[in-house]
Amino acid sequence: MSFDKRFGVEIPFVGLLGFTLEKFEGGESELHYTPAPEHLNSFQVAHGGACMTLLDVTMATSARSVDKEMGVVTIEMKTSFMRPSKGPLVARGRLLHRTATLAFTEGSIYDASGALCAHATGTFKYVKRLPVGTKATTALRPVSTD
Repeated sequence: MSFDKRFGVEIPFVGLLGFTLEKFEGGESELHYTPAPEHLNSFQVAHGGACMTLLDVTMATSARSVDKEMGVVTIEMKTSFMRPSKGPLVARGRLLHRTATLAFTEGSIYDASGALCAHATGTFKYVKRLPVGTKATTALRPVSTD
């Protein structure tokens, strides 16, 4: 698992999947992803969950690209799958509209031939980033019920 410093923050799940950030500016983002064998479904194409994660991160980075000091959390997301996502994939995100607290985005996944595989829209809430280990960060962790 590797950490792509271009994201500006470590996201362990993104590192596990191997996404790389190629564009992160002006309301646009581009991520590259080559699904590993363990990321495939029973049809030997990228699992829908991996594709949705790719779209989620792509849209989130497009929202963050206009204010890189802020974080975002996903409020809602709608995904449509058009064709199987095979081989090296490129995801492009775009910030459609921003308010003081919300970002409205879209993202698309393309295969190596440039064919559209999946498309999503998403709404994200801007949140202030806090140093790791602060009480506010700790408050976001699950509470044990034991």
